[in-house]
Amino acid sequence: MLSACGGDDGTALARQACSHINQSIVLLNKAQLQPNGGDRGSLDQRAYDQLRLALPIAAEAAYHDGQWQALMTTVSESNRVSETVLEPALVAQCAQADQSTFNQPPPPSSIPPPAPVSSP
Repeated sequence: MLSACGGDDGTALARQACSHINQSIVLLNKAQLQPNGGDRGSLDQRAYDQLRLALPIAAEAAYHDGQWQALMTTVSESNRVSETVLEPALVAQCAQADQSTFNQPPPPSSIPPPAPVSSP
């Protein structure tokens, strides 16, 4: 059972999402090597399906640990942006998930912290 407040849970979920992402990248690379358009299309679809399977898992990882927001966002763009364009970011983000260990500081983020709320 997962806890709602553990960074380790977020990392474990990010790794789980990345297993789908990595499978997707393997299929995408196989598709690019196919001379037959039908085979290429089938592998492209399977790659896309694997990537989309990662989305709810990446979203849950981001819910548990905000450092995985970028992973979730990148995967969520897959319905609008070609996976070949997203691949470098996905590879880097999954490498970060594989290298993360419990109780380590999160990777640097370009997302600023929320603005403080002033009392009336």
